[in-house]
Amino acid sequence: MLRSSCLVYRILYRLLAALARLAVCLGRSKDLEIIVLRHQLMVLRRQDDRPQLNDDDRTLLGAIAAALPRPRRAGWLVTPDTLLRWHRRRIARHWTHPSRERGRPSTAREIRRLIIDMATNNPTWGYRRIHGELTGLGHRVGASTVWRILKRHDIDPAPHRTVITWSQFLRSQAAVACDFATIDTAVLRRYYLLFFIDVTTREVFFAGITANPTGAWTTQAARNLFLRHTDRLADAGALVRDRGSQFINAFDEIFRTEGMKILKTPVRTPVANAFAERWIGTLRRELLDRTIIWNQRQVERIVADYIDHYNVHRPHRSLDQRPPQAVEATRDAPQQLRVVRTSRCDGLINEYQNAA
Repeated sequence: MLRSSCLVYRILYRLLAALARLAVCLGRSKDLEIIVLRHQLMVLRRQDDRPQLNDDDRTLLGAIAAALPRPRRAGWLVTPDTLLRWHRRRIARHWTHPSRERGRPSTAREIRRLIIDMATNNPTWGYRRIHGELTGLGHRVGASTVWRILKRHDIDPAPHRTVITWSQFLRSQAAVACDFATIDTAVLRRYYLLFFIDVTTREVFFAGITANPTGAWTTQAARNLFLRHTDRLADAGALVRDRGSQFINAFDEIFRTEGMKILKTPVRTPVANAFAERWIGTLRRELLDRTIIWNQRQVERIVADYIDHYNVHRPHRSLDQRPPQAVEATRDAPQQLRVVRTSRCDGLINEYQNAA
């Protein structure tokens, strides 16, 4: 049985080969190509009943089908019903107007990259701090949007962020608060930073740094304060200080002469001087805890640079994300995002500004 089948196959193969050679000799090569293409089409249809067609395929088949009579379209991949369905879909797509996407627009890719860059280069910045920096650059991005972008990229913007309660009494009564901040060097030498902070504007005034804060030194620092910043302290009505021995009567008399009341905080109650204590915490988190101090010259240089950054550039939530010494400028973001980063305090602090 197997031999007879093989014999029949050989005879059929030789017959078809002879007919193909005869067709070539008679110039019917194109008919052979059509036969081969139709057979290939039958093979494909056995493998996939509904092949995937794109718009170009539909256009070509529809145009040729409109020119050929129905008998010539026998054996095609598509049927007349398919052609009619394509035509109806094309008309519907032509007369259907595109719908507008609902919801707020997505944040631009450049803004997302800038947010990630700020969080990476400034580990102490929370999403509110980054939002304030973007507001200063003129970009209208919500604080929750900044939080979602950081959360999506698994970035914890402020792992050591703490919440400090501010005294409402000092906000309503005091205009200027002062205190000493201690700074320890690498050789265990301690320096004392005397500063004043305006409760209303949050502006910080650098009074001096010394290793021995005596009453005479503190009094002279108060005189120098009014010599340098008389105009900025003109509206101050009171001074809040603790009961340290450095604040002698001569120190208080200088402020009374300027028409200011002296408000002494209770003993061992730093929360009563919350504005000064909070600024000390900010100074430590953003500057002192991130470097090693070696001598007095270094600490005077970086602290003065940080206070200038704090007053001129750093945004504050209580001031509508503006610095204490805000310069009136446009809040509109430029059409082209070009941001320049400037390092301060030996590279520990970064400032961002729109490029000119």
